[in-house]
Amino acid sequence: MSFHNEQSELSTINREAHVRAIPINPWTSQIIRIAQDIHRHSEGLFNCGIGHRLVEAGLLPGTVDITHHNFGGIEDLHFVDQDRVLSSLPLCLDLGGIAKGFAVDMAVNALKFNGIHSGSVNAGGDMRIFGNQSEAIHIRNPQAPSNIIEIGSLTNGAIATSGLYFLNRDHAQSYIINPLASNDSDIHQVFSESFSIVANECVYADALTKVFILSKQQNHPCFKRYQAQAIRIAA
Repeated sequence: MSFHNEQSELSTINREAHVRAIPINPWTSQIIRIAQDIHRHSEGLFNCGIGHRLVEAGLLPGTVDITHHNFGGIEDLHFVDQDRVLSSLPLCLDLGGIAKGFAVDMAVNALKFNGIHSGSVNAGGDMRIFGNQSEAIHIRNPQAPSNIIEIGSLTNGAIATSGLYFLNRDHAQSYIINPLASNDSDIHQVFSESFSIVANECVYADALTKVFILSKQQNHPCFKRYQAQAIRIAA
């Protein structure tokens, strides 16, 4: 699922899915279906088909030729059967906004399969706790990232947080892309708050932080569908 690896299934999809059906791993199939569902119910605010904009901004490597295509989005990728996909348009998909949460869930599944009854997996901004034990949840203070704020505890759930904590450190370049923006000045969204989503699974918490950031709606309609709750910490 790596955009950075030219041999990954994702890179093959980006290069070839508009000319032939691509066989993919069941995990890749699962995450694409989830991404498409969230795209549909967020009315396009979550869209993995913005890799070309991230390449243009220098936030992703130029492993895809972005000069000769009008790229489609995640909605243009279709399943021809359970684990084969074909695209109606050239694609430049990037799963960076959802794959880490999915990996956390897969790690939890592996722990459970091997007899671990409770624990947590923390991938840095994406965390899931399972079993009967609760765990205190801390989020960086967006105004002073070296300080943390305890927001409560969590049992049997996941939380993901997005924040541009170190935007100005070492002249770092970081922001979120608005897939619905047509005006160049609105495409790159910079923000000073911290946005967190609590959900049953980390894949949904991870993806929905982007919907929360772009919509600024703490009660966005799609959150109810995924049994998610939003937490915003002002700068």
